[in-house]
Amino acid sequence: MENLRILILAAGKSTRMKSKYAKVLQRVGGRMLIEHVLRSARSISGDIWVVVGHTSDKVKASIPEVKFVDQREQLGSGHAVMTARDQFAEYTGDLLVLSGDVPLIAPDTLKAFVDFHRKEGYRASVITADADDPTGYGRIVRRNESDVDAIVEQRDATPEILKIREINSGIYVFDAPALFKSLTKIRNDNAQREYYLPDVIGILVSQRERVGAYKVRSAAEILGINTRQELAVIDLLMRRRKCESLMAEGVTIVDPRSTFIDEDVRIGADSVLYPSVQIYGDTVIGDDVTIHSFSRISNSTVGPRSTVLEGCVVVDSALGEDVAIGPYAHLRMGSMIAGKARVGNFVEIKKSTLGSGTKSMHLAYLGDATIGCNVNIGAGVITCNYDGVSKYPTVIEDGAFIGTDSQLIAPVRIGRDAYIAAGSSITDDVPPEALAIARGRQAVKEGWVKNRKKK
Repeated sequence: MENLRILILAAGKSTRMKSKYAKVLQRVGGRMLIEHVLRSARSISGDIWVVVGHTSDKVKASIPEVKFVDQREQLGSGHAVMTARDQFAEYTGDLLVLSGDVPLIAPDTLKAFVDFHRKEGYRASVITADADDPTGYGRIVRRNESDVDAIVEQRDATPEILKIREINSGIYVFDAPALFKSLTKIRNDNAQREYYLPDVIGILVSQRERVGAYKVRSAAEILGINTRQELAVIDLLMRRRKCESLMAEGVTIVDPRSTFIDEDVRIGADSVLYPSVQIYGDTVIGDDVTIHSFSRISNSTVGPRSTVLEGCVVVDSALGEDVAIGPYAHLRMGSMIAGKARVGNFVEIKKSTLGSGTKSMHLAYLGDATIGCNVNIGAGVITCNYDGVSKYPTVIEDGAFIGTDSQLIAPVRIGRDAYIAAGSSITDDVPPEALAIARGRQAVKEGWVKNRKKK
């Protein structure tokens, strides 16, 4: 939207959450609170400023591509906006003020709110909602159907005003010059000794300026988060909505109550998720995928028709089409599993590539390895990639057969169609189509047990 700047208030200490970090860094629905607000804000303006204070270095590091205002002392919402006065001294357009802890505010709501403010020619406007329990919130006292007469805080409200269910969201749009002029008149003569932004509304009304109230349908959309209990409630709401959206798009979720899926996850049609599945981050799941109970997938891709059996952990990795893993497989650090490969129970794969048709079915560790197509990895195979100081690569070419309980001491290369005999410790490269045996020769001493007992 043209001639619109956005100021997000994100300097709070998270006192009621008993956290040492700024409140806006708390996570809900797979994202930090401030990330949710920024996503909606960016849909209507690219000119975004964020007021930071408590643990400001961490907040700044977590949200790129915005401009910052430092509030060195946290003296209330009005003071937070005042700290941005110099940055907005020459600005004559509209300023949308958002709280950094309202993760459910929707982009369409913000756009409609600014349109309402401009169409009606208000000097300031506020988003409101009817709350089932308005306790603790400022009440909206209306002059008429659209205009605000006052915002009365809970502690200052008369019994009659306390009956009002319409609450202040703390989200405003102001004519910027009028806002900063009014801010010079607010006082901190209250119990908290803080400067409150809602006091600007009273100043504007006293000057016979029109202030609008834009009511949203659901109070949940505008509720801020102050406690970890509220964080859990909103997180549950977000995840329920995500499950409902996916089911509407053709995904089967056997038990939505126990299934945790982040907001940005994408899942294709006809995929099936069993109870207690967790999918996080920027994960993409293809069509016809089956994910069984107690599996956790984060920032990964799973190709069409693949199967993830019980108890698997997949992090920052990619599975191709028709792959099967598990139960209890662990893939991490950029592992790539090509189409029709199989990774079985208690196999750990770290920063490795498995080619098409390759199988590692039991109790193996494959780290820093490049493994070709149609390779068979026997039970108990280990790529010994770490010497205590550095990591080294293992290369296994197409068609190789790695026998049970073998150790491949990296750096090492196993040639195409080569065989490694069971129980071998391989320290040198193996040529293509060769058999490598690296183990002690068996010795049998008949009668040894009887002789030992005599001694």
